[in-house]
Amino acid sequence: MTPDPIDGGSRVCVQTDASDALATMSTSPATAFGEGVRRLRARLGRPLPGRDAVKDVAPSARTFVDADAARAQGSREGGALLLVYPWRGEPHTVLTVRSAALRDHAGQISLPGGRIEAGESPVDAALREAWEELAIGPADLDVLGVLTPIYVPPSHFLVHPVVAARRSRPDLRPHAAEVAEAIEVPIARFLDDAVRRVEIWDIRGERRRVPFFDLEGHKVWGATAMILREFAVVWREAVL
Repeated sequence: MTPDPIDGGSRVCVQTDASDALATMSTSPATAFGEGVRRLRARLGRPLPGRDAVKDVAPSARTFVDADAARAQGSREGGALLLVYPWRGEPHTVLTVRSAALRDHAGQISLPGGRIEAGESPVDAALREAWEELAIGPADLDVLGVLTPIYVPPSHFLVHPVVAARRSRPDLRPHAAEVAEAIEVPIARFLDDAVRRVEIWDIRGERRRVPFFDLEGHKVWGATAMILREFAVVWREAVL
């Protein structure tokens, strides 16, 4: 679907961060970001940390299923976009609060993304969904690589996280049919223990220990938290 140019039903929320931990190696923000992107691309080309990076943010009783096993179980496949861009002197990404009207994961926080359609690659799907959900144009994006695929048991999706960079902050226009709110977050937040919480939730009739990132009242958990955690670890290894 094509986003409406002006959409009064959704809003953009900005998370702030006093930390300058990722405002890296140069007095020029553009130079620092460009060098960070170069290093990140190189790091994504090497073996990923995978389960070791995300097990501490996975809900209790989470079963880790690799991509081949998920496909053998007939999983659906999707692409999600983790976009990195500079703003206010440090790298940010954007998350979405899913519309309450959606069938899968309504009201939850996720990365822009959705089902891989016939003839598409994970990259194709991630870029298409980012355009449909937030009006982020693919021509302005530099695809850097992919993270470890994450299997999501409730929706039976195998999600391929695609990492891309943009030289400047995008003009976000959430599509109200799919996105209730867009949330811009500094990457540093996902390396900050101060925003990590654990609660006991009732999930499908079972009491489970659920770790999450508390972003000023927004609870980022499950597959989204796992993807963001692996990315933050990769970013730290590449850039810091």
